[in-house]
Amino acid sequence: LIMESLGGNENAADRVLAQTMAFFYYWYVVTVYFFSPPVAYHLSELIEDHAYDTYSGYLENHGDKLKQQPVPAIAKKYYVDDNPFLFDLFCTVKDNKDENGNFSARRPQLESLYDVFVNIRDDEKEHYKTLCNLVQYGDMQGVENNAVVGTKARPSE
Repeated sequence: LIMESLGGNENAADRVLAQTMAFFYYWYVVTVYFFSPPVAYHLSELIEDHAYDTYSGYLENHGDKLKQQPVPAIAKKYYVDDNPFLFDLFCTVKDNKDENGNFSARRPQLESLYDVFVNIRDDEKEHYKTLCNLVQYGDMQGVENNAVVGTKARPSE
């Protein structure tokens, strides 16, 4: 919705292409999952890692321009105004524990469009970490945040 609010859905051909690709990718992953859930998770892990890198590059190349643009209303609604329960629920590999041993709730800073893209990028990293844990430990919270590493290929026998 954030990208759409920035004009990302104005071209009908782009919308059709994106929706068609999403449809076929979804069913491809469902089929792979049917045969091997870890392989499906690993495929998604690789895509989320690539998305993080892509957003990082975009921020590096366009940061000055993004810092001059306002926060879209839909981004403020999602990251600030909506009930944070779902935000916390889906942040499965949390960063830091407070003095009582509880995980702190991450609340993003939103002062410009740059901050919105930082948060989208960071969300991609959260997805990546969750998928790493699913592949390696079969659990979304397999290890804490600072111990998450990308899945390595098994040596051929």
